[in-house]
Order: sequence, then structure tokens, then C-alpha cells
Amino acid sequence: MTWSAAQYLKFEDERNRPVRDLLAALPPLDAQFAVDLGCGPGNSTELLAQRFPLARVRGLDNSADMIGRARGRLPQIEFELTDIDGWLAREPARSDVILANAVLQWLPDHAALLPALLAKLSAGGVLAVQMPDNLDEPAHRLMREVAADGPWRGKLAAAMSSRAPLEPAAWYYDLLRSRAARVEVWRTTYHHPLPDVAAIVEWFKGSGLRPFLDPLDAREREAYLERYSAALERAHAPFADGSVLLPFPRLFVMAVR
Repeated sequence: MTWSAAQYLKFEDERNRPVRDLLAALPPLDAQFAVDLGCGPGNSTELLAQRFPLARVRGLDNSADMIGRARGRLPQIEFELTDIDGWLAREPARSDVILANAVLQWLPDHAALLPALLAKLSAGGVLAVQMPDNLDEPAHRLMREVAADGPWRGKLAAAMSSRAPLEPAAWYYDLLRSRAARVEVWRTTYHHPLPDVAAIVEWFKGSGLRPFLDPLDAREREAYLERYSAALERAHAPFADGSVLLPFPRLFVMAVR
């Protein structure tokens, strides 16, 4: 799956709201080492560095385009092109803060993954996780429906299962409560005002639509987006000025080792 930093950053202010809320909820901590897993173009890394100004901060991502944009944005911070599995395999348990902002929803087996991340923390360190929990929202449901009802169905079979639904909040709490000194889990639905339905399409071109668009050729991509846009028009009643609200539920997990 390819990622475009420029597309992702079209909605930087809106995408930053959840990570700002997450970082604000972390307990006071004299952090020396902090890591941003799936750092993207560095927007979350910048906020992490501001929250812990005395820490050595690193950012990791498996997209060359994202890492390139992050390095240009924050030349004073170390960024590495790698995936989370590779980092887990070699990283010693020394991080004081591990931030995973809008990344773990793409990865399987949370029953093993989250305890493995917790184990990489120093004593008293904090795991801070934010995951979109929006697969049942119209914007995502319609991606799958359009994919299943078109000539591209075979090409998009994998895309329709590229993200598994998250477990309930209580599941994450129970998973970590015996392994951590403190666990908090919460869910927030943000309602983002956007100028029109076309802006919803642009938003998801930078995230959830990537698995659906990447396998298609240019003509198929145009036809898919036309059908998807029409379905969104039916699902999101605009206000008098044409603007819409995009509901966006997100699940937060904070665990102190």
C-alpha cells in the first residue's frame, strides 16, 4: 500500500486533534527516550517532542514518502524507514514513551502486539495508542460496498479485509490490566466540519481509501471514486451552505508499565 504525505497533510489540523488529546492525557513523566511508531509525515512526532522537550525522540514509518517529509519537517529528530515488527525485534526495553497514533489498526493480533509494545517500556514508561474505530461509519462502509459491487470486485477482495474491526474497549483494558500499573481506555467521536462531500473523499484518499485505490488502474480508479462520491452524497445530508459533518470515532489506550 502506497502513502502520500501531501495527501495525508491536507487535513493536518483535524488529524492532530486526537493525538493532542492523547498526549495531554499522559501523566507527568521525566522522559529520556520517546518513540513515535508509524510517525507518518512527522506531525505527531512534532507534538510528541513538544510534550516531552527533554526527551530524545525518534520516528519510525515504513513509507519512504512519509519519512522523507518528516525529515524535512523536523531535521533535528531521528527518523528511520522501518516497520513496527522490525523495531520490536531489535529494540531494547528502554523507551519511556511509545506513541502509536493511527497506526495499529492496520496491524493484526493485538493480543500479542500490545503486550509486546508494553514490554519495550522502561519502568514507569507509558504506551499511548490512538486508533480509528470507524469501520461501521458510512465513509468506510461505503468503500466496501462499492468495492463489492463493481467490475473491480476481484481486484479489491484483499482491500475489503485490509483492516479488521477493533475489539471493544473492555477487551483492551482486560488485555493490559494485569501487565501494567495503570490502564485507561476511552472512545471519542469527533465531528469534523468539512466544506462538502468531496472533502470527505479527499480525506480518505490519504488513509482508508489507499487499499481500494492502489490495485486499480487510472480508469477504474476514476469510476470507483465516482460511485463512492455518489454514495457519500446520499449518506451525508449537507447543510444549507453545502458543508457536512464527518463523524470519526477513535479508540484510545494508555498504559503505564
